[in-house]
Amino acid sequence: MKINSAFVTSVLCSFIREEVARFGMAGGIIGLSGGLDSTVSAFLAAGALGPKKVLGVIMPYGDTFPQDVADARAVVRRLGIRSRVINIAPMVDAYFSRYPTSSRRRSGNKMARERMSVLYDISAEENAMVLGTSNKTELLIGYGTIHGDMACGINPLGDLYKTQVRELAAHLGVSRRILEKQPTAGLWPGQTDEGEIGLTYEEIDAVLFKLVDLQVSAEDIAAAGVRKKTVVRIAALIRNSEFKRKMPPVAKLSARTVGLDFLYPYDRNR
Repeated sequence: MKINSAFVTSVLCSFIREEVARFGMAGGIIGLSGGLDSTVSAFLAAGALGPKKVLGVIMPYGDTFPQDVADARAVVRRLGIRSRVINIAPMVDAYFSRYPTSSRRRSGNKMARERMSVLYDISAEENAMVLGTSNKTELLIGYGTIHGDMACGINPLGDLYKTQVRELAAHLGVSRRILEKQPTAGLWPGQTDEGEIGLTYEEIDAVLFKLVDLQVSAEDIAAAGVRKKTVVRIAALIRNSEFKRKMPPVAKLSARTVGLDFLYPYDRNR
């Protein structure tokens, strides 16, 4: 799983630059959480497009997670990119004041989707491409909110496992504070990714790499020493989150159906 970080950086910067230009966008926009993934996306975007063409949007829920806001601001200063801070509490609270819930899952999903709604509104204002921050680990196990943090125009990190993103971050010069930070979605105080999933990213990535990239069977992975319960659970997470990685199925009625038979690339006639 070791990566050539210099090569990966070059490929991803070219990818961002070419895709933003292909769609006629003026720059890139990123939701900055103060965490590892959004920071790496910001570093790549600044390198690809230039700092002035990158906008980092910091979207706290009220006064919660002040350190994350401070960390996001530090990234903005370090890169010299533009930034905005938008408090999502009024819009989230307006909804739940009418439709109350005690469900952390519902409130967390609402926050994630509200943040993406803000990003896409500013995207229209700025003519800027929304850059994704979901890594390969999150995409494979479905650890993200569909139409929330998993939404984007392009995703530079989607083929890098979490542990590889950390390796790339060290190469890019991301601060030790963010490198060593406990991964969290910032949904409620004390919430961490690994605590919620029940496994470390190192454990998850080791299994995912064998299941997905090497196409080793779950039985063989378990026979090699990984707890069978862990392998079965990770395989189930991949299977049960498939809907998050696909366009919604379209009922076929014609000879050329979007997503089924009509599969031409968007620039076929250019």
